[in-house]
Amino acid sequence: MKTTIRFATRILTTGALVAATTSCGDVVRSNKSAAILVVDSLSASRGAPNGGSASANLVSDVQTIVTTGNGCANGCAQVFSDTGTMSLSLAAKDISVGLTSNNQVTINRIHVSYRRTDGRNTEGVDVPFSFDTASTLTIPTSGSASVSFIIVRNQAKSESPLVELVNNGQLISAIIDVTASGTDLVGNAVSATGSIGVTFGNFGD
Repeated sequence: MKTTIRFATRILTTGALVAATTSCGDVVRSNKSAAILVVDSLSASRGAPNGGSASANLVSDVQTIVTTGNGCANGCAQVFSDTGTMSLSLAAKDISVGLTSNNQVTINRIHVSYRRTDGRNTEGVDVPFSFDTASTLTIPTSGSASVSFIIVRNQAKSESPLVELVNNGQLISAIIDVTASGTDLVGNAVSATGSIGVTFGNFGD
């Protein structure tokens, strides 16, 4: 009887160790590449006629009044996309093994999504619709590289829930999650996600 109990205990212990090892190793085993994609920084620039300044938090204006151009001396309402910039680098999964040129990663897709901390996350009602865009960038095995992309599309500012902010004077605070995806030179998939805060509203121009 004791032998049976000891055998069963060994099985349960082994199972628990395997489960724990699997859980702790999810990040390492998420892809077969020897390199881990690292988001060093994520910033965004508010859309403006002459371009905005990059910031660690985005203030997204849903409508901008411009006074230049034909017929705009008295002010014309326009909508501009906001731009994001992500700095990326690579790290070795196994720190005892150096990366080779085959471990360079080429980014080819950017996914942008929005969420609110109050849990109201219905796209087109509480937050803008998520979207994918293409962008090509090769990250070397040493150093870093930056990729720029649209982080808030101008069409999102003409749809709910942002278009209502033009006249209702309210603000929407959210978090933007940006996922960069690509492959190393031998075809292994690699991705990483960075986040940035955003406040949407109709701010003074």
